[in-house]
Amino acid sequence: MKFKKTYLLLALLTSPFLFAQDGIPVYSDYFADNLYLLHPSMAGAADYSKLRLTARQQWFDQDDAPNIQTLSFNTRLGEKSGIGAIIFNDKNGFHSQTGGYLTYAHHIKLGRGSGDLNQVSFGLSAGLIQSKLDETQFDPNDFDPIIAGIVQSSSYLNVDTGASYNVGYFSAHVTVKNLLFRNRRLNSEEFEPNNQRSYIVGANYFFIPSRGSWALEPSLLLQWKERTGEQVIDINAKVFKELDFARVWGGISYRRSFDGAEFLDGQEIQDQNLQYITPVLGINYKKFLFAYTYSYQTGTVRFDAGGFHQITLGYSIFDGRVGRSWNQDMRYNGMLRPRGR
Repeated sequence: MKFKKTYLLLALLTSPFLFAQDGIPVYSDYFADNLYLLHPSMAGAADYSKLRLTARQQWFDQDDAPNIQTLSFNTRLGEKSGIGAIIFNDKNGFHSQTGGYLTYAHHIKLGRGSGDLNQVSFGLSAGLIQSKLDETQFDPNDFDPIIAGIVQSSSYLNVDTGASYNVGYFSAHVTVKNLLFRNRRLNSEEFEPNNQRSYIVGANYFFIPSRGSWALEPSLLLQWKERTGEQVIDINAKVFKELDFARVWGGISYRRSFDGAEFLDGQEIQDQNLQYITPVLGINYKKFLFAYTYSYQTGTVRFDAGGFHQITLGYSIFDGRVGRSWNQDMRYNGMLRPRGR
């Protein structure tokens, strides 16, 4: 019984935060000006092009610790269309995933709202993903008939789709990830389980004082997995400050699972939910962006005392229409328009 409870707790602590073993995991990338990684409808949602590179590393003192790198680009095509592309590499011990997505988004302006923005967007991403299991380092003396001692691999196609609504300083997003259920065979004798279809709902709002040089953006993100019923919520807040030479911003994100697990604390049975605290610091300088996030797991039972580090580098290509007010710059879904100097 004690072993089962321990295993359940470990599964609880890992599965929601490594929320997508199918495709790109949902970490804190979006919190560092990278909403397109989550929502295909955000491809070309702003009136400038965005290039983003992220690198995430967990547990620096552990060999083969989880790490992921993503490279994404999205841009506007005319008044109504946007396109984007993502490539990623996700490695966790002997298991790894590599893949890419191509995205098309359609944007419909509904009229002139506050802040000169009233737009609904629909997006569709098609991805090709390859999963690998490296068995070459397994001990050949531990006989197991399903271990071949080679690199097992399986490739599959999948689709993400979603919609966004932006009016004034308010934005809302709904996305379905891994829309198609797929069985993948890693060897001749067993299948990986079906990929998990998951749903993501998010919303944010900018509070901008009149003639102010700063702004506040609270936001929420809710994730739900269809087959297991796992649910996770992110509660976020960021503050932006306009300086003479750059735009700086910082914030904090709190992630908590709705599902708890029991564990034995001495002679007493306790219950614990997954909880992460993630601060972020960022700067926009001319066309460039730099952001750093650090995620720390709270609770009695943790894998390690260290945290999870992530760096985001960005370059924004805008169309020359940079002579806008601070209020107009702040209007695109938590994505500050780059400073044009």
